[in-house]
Amino acid sequence: MAKLKTFFIDPQRCIGCRSCMAACRECDSHKGMSMIYVDYIDRPTSTVTLPSVCMHCVDPVCAEVCPADAIKVGPDGVVHMAMTERCLYCRNCVYACPFGIPKFEPEQHLQYKCNMCYDRTAFGKAPMCATVCPSGALTYGEYSEVTETRGGKPINVFNFGDQQVETRVFLMAPANSEVDVLEVDDQAEYYDDYSTSSPLNFIEEALAARSRNDGSSEN
Repeated sequence: MAKLKTFFIDPQRCIGCRSCMAACRECDSHKGMSMIYVDYIDRPTSTVTLPSVCMHCVDPVCAEVCPADAIKVGPDGVVHMAMTERCLYCRNCVYACPFGIPKFEPEQHLQYKCNMCYDRTAFGKAPMCATVCPSGALTYGEYSEVTETRGGKPINVFNFGDQQVETRVFLMAPANSEVDVLEVDDQAEYYDDYSTSSPLNFIEEALAARSRNDGSSEN
């Protein structure tokens, strides 16, 4: 597993250029639609942005709730988009994903989500988004390779209330962070539209809150 390559998302490096979205639209397998989203953390007060991709959960709930067994997980851990010949368009995966990633295109009858550019990564190439990211907010590589050359602390365990989710994709927290598990359960009150909101929007807020709490405990 240590030699498997995967995504690393570094919100501290994202500059909001949306090059990743433009590159993702070039893939023919999802008909010009981007499977990566660049969201504002807190648009009224900040220009800080964060790329949101499929986190490729170790035990993907999207696959578990699919009644047609249309979402498959590869031997390398990649969670693939729903197979068109099996998909019932029930949207169970859209509703179940704690990260708010899968989307449904009604006109094309297409469920779509990031499959880590499997047409490229299966042949040793990096995903399109990581290839074009100018700031390194999206990195693709082996765990040891990335952690040795990049600053930051990789996190891949998230708590949504009582639900703990382990992911194959890592989020890079500040290098001096003591966070091992990211708590995002107390942000549910902000989700007015679960089809477009993502808990990843609140990751930086959660990290900042943890830092404030650590500072207050020292005082």
